[in-house]
Amino acid sequence: MMIGIVSAAYIAAAVLFILSLGGLSGQESAKRAAWYGMTGMGLAIVATLLGPDVGNWLVIVLMIAGGAVLGHFVASRVQMTGMPQLVAALHSFVGLAAVFIGFNAHIEAVNVAGLDAMARSVLTGFAAILAHKEPVELSIMKVEVFLGVFIGAVTFTGSVIAFGKLAGKVDGKAKKLPGGHLLNAGAALLSFAMLVLYVNGAGTWTLLVMTLAAFFIGYHLIMGIGGADMPVVVSMLNSYSGWAAAAIGFTLGNDLLIVTGALVGSSGAILSYIMCKAMNRSFLSVILGGFGVTTGPAMEIIGEQIAIDADGVAAALNDADSVIIVPGYGMAVAQAQQSVSKLTRKLRAAGKNVRFAIHPVAGRLPGHMNVLLAEVKVPYDIVLEMDEINDDFPETDVAIIIGSNDIVNPAAQEDPNSPIAGMPVLEVWKAKQVIVSKRGQGTGYSGIENPLFYKDNTRMFYGDAKKSIDQLLPILA
Repeated sequence: MMIGIVSAAYIAAAVLFILSLGGLSGQESAKRAAWYGMTGMGLAIVATLLGPDVGNWLVIVLMIAGGAVLGHFVASRVQMTGMPQLVAALHSFVGLAAVFIGFNAHIEAVNVAGLDAMARSVLTGFAAILAHKEPVELSIMKVEVFLGVFIGAVTFTGSVIAFGKLAGKVDGKAKKLPGGHLLNAGAALLSFAMLVLYVNGAGTWTLLVMTLAAFFIGYHLIMGIGGADMPVVVSMLNSYSGWAAAAIGFTLGNDLLIVTGALVGSSGAILSYIMCKAMNRSFLSVILGGFGVTTGPAMEIIGEQIAIDADGVAAALNDADSVIIVPGYGMAVAQAQQSVSKLTRKLRAAGKNVRFAIHPVAGRLPGHMNVLLAEVKVPYDIVLEMDEINDDFPETDVAIIIGSNDIVNPAAQEDPNSPIAGMPVLEVWKAKQVIVSKRGQGTGYSGIENPLFYKDNTRMFYGDAKKSIDQLLPILA
């Protein structure tokens, strides 16, 4: 009876997870989708605890309570600007959990193999499953354990490095050890050799050697990827964590873990592909650290950056009929979204056509800017994707860039030697006038110079984005 209830709960949780993923595709349904996901996870946890052969209740309750307190502590303090690195950090936990579970499964298998038939007959839980496996099934289980540990180890170190790069604790530039991709390939071949030996009974040492090799692959692979490609990296690490969970699900015989892992793994892979397509990048090139390889020197930038003050910006906006605002990571860092929302309301109240242009990978994660704007109640219908609005810039009076750099860089189209050559960008320079809100004259997250700032129709509105816009609001007509 209880097994049937648990199975039904697992099915319901899987459906809720699917509804959650589907709902996250739209801004209006995203909040409801988050509740679907939380409800599904809560149901999955309760169903698992009610399953057969679950013991150590005190340990389980303490771990759940500790995790809940830690999760609340982190979630209540993290800023929206810290969400990308938080996501990367959470992926590392999933990877490390997969490593621990895989090693635990291996230890259980070793212990069961050393028991006599009578002792095996009284085992419960996972050990009982192992005790009744045929040799072929045990070989398959070894492959599952090995893959779960391998993917988990790659995910763990890769996510730690991704967190470091996004948080500014690790240099965002692409760096490889001498030997580059050959080192990664060598570590992968070594891991495969360990798999063959492990399946043929070589022992625990093969699992340990593979784990160290996988830790190196995760570290070196992500270190070799530049800052501009980090959004794709985080998405791909999300996919890795899902496949690690699915592999462990097979090991534990947990259907829901298999389904959930497959959903996360496939959706992360699809999102990564979509992002690469949006950036006009080869998926394999990005994941293997091929971004930024050029055939010659970048085009020389001629001109100078011309500054403008709040009065000049106000005059330009007062004369404009159409305005397009391009938000970027700098807006998030300055927490200027509320000020931007006030600016939007004031301009619309004056009868001006105000819209937002969102690049597919703006703000270090897809949808980051959409979330920030929804948070301050910017209407959904004026927030448009790049493909929907790019053709409108030539008829736009003023384009306001708030903390964006790489996604509005004309070098992507004009300089074949630029590291971002071929990447689709918002063509803001085609507007009649461009105003760039920026802290200073530095380059963007990827470290690439932007010719937009030197164009004749561009004016630089220097300063913190929030303070600059707050200074602008009182003097608008």
